[in-house]
Amino acid sequence: MIDSSRRTVLTTGAAAAATTTAPQVFAQAPQAGPPQGLPDGTKVGFYEKDNVRIRYAEIGSGFPLLATPGGGLNSRIGVWPTAVINIMEEFKNDFRVITMDQRNATNGYSTGPVPVDNPWDAFADDQFGVMDQLGIRQFFFFGNCIGGPFGMKLMERAPERVVAAILSQPVGHRPEQPDYMYDSGKDVWAKEFRERRPDVSMATIEAYLHSLYRVRPDFVYSVSRDFAKSCQVPMLVLPDDIVAHPLQISIAIASLAPNAEITVFPWKEPADLKARTINRARMFLKRHQTA
Repeated sequence: MIDSSRRTVLTTGAAAAATTTAPQVFAQAPQAGPPQGLPDGTKVGFYEKDNVRIRYAEIGSGFPLLATPGGGLNSRIGVWPTAVINIMEEFKNDFRVITMDQRNATNGYSTGPVPVDNPWDAFADDQFGVMDQLGIRQFFFFGNCIGGPFGMKLMERAPERVVAAILSQPVGHRPEQPDYMYDSGKDVWAKEFRERRPDVSMATIEAYLHSLYRVRPDFVYSVSRDFAKSCQVPMLVLPDDIVAHPLQISIAIASLAPNAEITVFPWKEPADLKARTINRARMFLKRHQTA
């Protein structure tokens, strides 16, 4: 078992005001009922810009928490009920939780171009766009699985906006299986995507997957280790150890980032240890929250 190797606690305050009073730029679609399996009271809307349309959902009140689901390129709202931590249910009484279908996820309702150049930035544009539409300037972040690379890219792009982050089972590069994420995207997501979008060539999809997983074949794909060393955002890492979520990546994040902590491993069983880990995540965020 790996005990918490970093327990850095910032003694300075965390966030200034969480929201702005800027007017919403894009019209919100009429709200429908909550996606299946999500708590009653969940509100659903759409962010639109040019040819991008992103479905998001939110529940709760208080300090904003942007939560990105797992599932690789099929990261979507509907996976929360079966996720290792159902953030929409677990944290609905603590924070204003916002989540979303990522662009072009199978069985999601978000659509947009396939950005061959800078695809991690395109995801970040969508995520920031949702928060901007909601008038939210500063927020907490929770990312499961591919949410690890998402969160690191958000912190690289705008560290002043991400007050604190939890990276749960982050995706990362495994040297002994370097093309695992590329192959998974090609064999699963790409096949399903082309059934919906036959106008997008396989050559375009392969270039997209190359930009995601082969341009920076190390660490968490979306940012460099040098960035992690410079990142001052407080982070809590919940490690895993499967092919897509290498334990060494979780340890590397916690070792490199100056204000990172890591939980014990494994933490998902028994049930009381999992419950304590979830509560630690909750308290970690609240510790960095101001009024």
